[in-house]
Amino acid sequence: MTKIVGTLGPRSRSVEIISGCLNAGMSVARFDFSWGDTAYHQETLENLKIAIKSTKKLCAVMLDTIGPELLVVTKTEHPISLLADESVVLTPDQDKEATSNLLPINFSGLSKAVKKGDTIFIGQYLFTGNETTSVMLEVTDVDGEDVVCQIKNSAILARQLYTLHVSQIRIDLPTLTDKDKEVISTWGARNNIDFLSLSHTRGAEDVRHARDFLSQLGDLGQTQIFAKIENTEGLTHFDEILHEADGIILARGNLGVDLPPEKVFLFQKAALYKCNMAGKPAVVTRVVDSMTDNLRPTRAEATDVANAVLDGSDAILLGAETLRGLYPVETISIVGKICAEAEKVFNHNLFFKKVINYVGEPMSHLESITSSAVRSAIKVKASAIICFTSSGRAARLIAKYRPTMPVLSVVIPQLKTNQLRWTFTGAFEARQSLIIRGLFPMLADPRHAAKTTNATSESALKVALDYGKAHGVIKSHDRVVICQKVGDSAVVKIMELED
Repeated sequence: MTKIVGTLGPRSRSVEIISGCLNAGMSVARFDFSWGDTAYHQETLENLKIAIKSTKKLCAVMLDTIGPELLVVTKTEHPISLLADESVVLTPDQDKEATSNLLPINFSGLSKAVKKGDTIFIGQYLFTGNETTSVMLEVTDVDGEDVVCQIKNSAILARQLYTLHVSQIRIDLPTLTDKDKEVISTWGARNNIDFLSLSHTRGAEDVRHARDFLSQLGDLGQTQIFAKIENTEGLTHFDEILHEADGIILARGNLGVDLPPEKVFLFQKAALYKCNMAGKPAVVTRVVDSMTDNLRPTRAEATDVANAVLDGSDAILLGAETLRGLYPVETISIVGKICAEAEKVFNHNLFFKKVINYVGEPMSHLESITSSAVRSAIKVKASAIICFTSSGRAARLIAKYRPTMPVLSVVIPQLKTNQLRWTFTGAFEARQSLIIRGLFPMLADPRHAAKTTNATSESALKVALDYGKAHGVIKSHDRVVICQKVGDSAVVKIMELED
């Protein structure tokens, strides 16, 4: 039921590996533009399309922006060794060569943002602080535009991409950078991306600005924005960000640096609860870091994945584990198995009551119908809930109540025209359900679009039943609950299947 977002990169961009990832349970593919150019990512995306056709599994596309990310600029191929207790200077002069005592960075305002005693973190992908490619620095002096630091632990910077994070300091750079806008308006618009992951979201205005930008790019007006919470500023404005965004990504790597370690779990639980009550998908990152190099997660990581599910996470996002990890397919498979075990002990009844109490009375018409569908399905022990929808909203509301059974969302295509050409809507809506826990979308035959607004066509129902049977969810003599629109009314009905 819990979804898995996989980041595609050097170790996971061939058709064979992507097909393995889809079969293992990946339902959203993330493209991280912190590295690689548009041509590189386009090639990966073309391989994803081939893999989708061969596996016959739907997969959504997420574009992850760079945002106000600080980078160490290394032009050398040679490893740079940093020794504990030595000094290193961070300089905005990018023409200088990176050495053990001097690291050029891509931001000239660092000296104005930091003061003596501040903590700076430099790491490659993984923000765990315990590997050989992560280093903690303490600011000892500010010399003009240069920042002098003491190295707290020995490390080796061995590759090209190193991000720099300053704990609890606002970096005066736009959340949506010019490079981000260029990537979105070219690569994003060309490929009709389903989700935009807005890195380093610091306030609701960041989300509004991104939405205004997307609305100018044709079909990207439908793209959902997931606010990535990575720092204390994002935490402070969490409620307003949640109200504005379509979903939330808890970037625990950066958060783990910005927050004291003992506070991270508390924020995770509070944030997931708020997302659950608002009916907006929440995604948790950085769960099985050790699987980047190992075939099995640690005991703590396995427990962490399960706790994320029990806390109410809709999806688990895998970053370095699939991007450059040695075992991308195995990682997705193991995370999926842990999620499935945790779902077995998830307290659905308590969760249902919490949402009902939170929503309160009087309910909206649609909320009343969808919550009734879930209640009926639980009472009659239905094996699935089938929802016919055109916008996807009804199906998302059903999934919000976390029923014990899967929600099969049959998206009915709608015919649209701009007076120059005909187009069908529905594909966006179906793919955007792929990040919501317990929701499994499929597209109905567009030839039935006209009559399904009045009465559900038998063939559209057959699509859902066949899908359920093929995946072992629905069997003979099972009951299913159907939620549909008949004319202007919404109807919930219970159907008992024959042989």
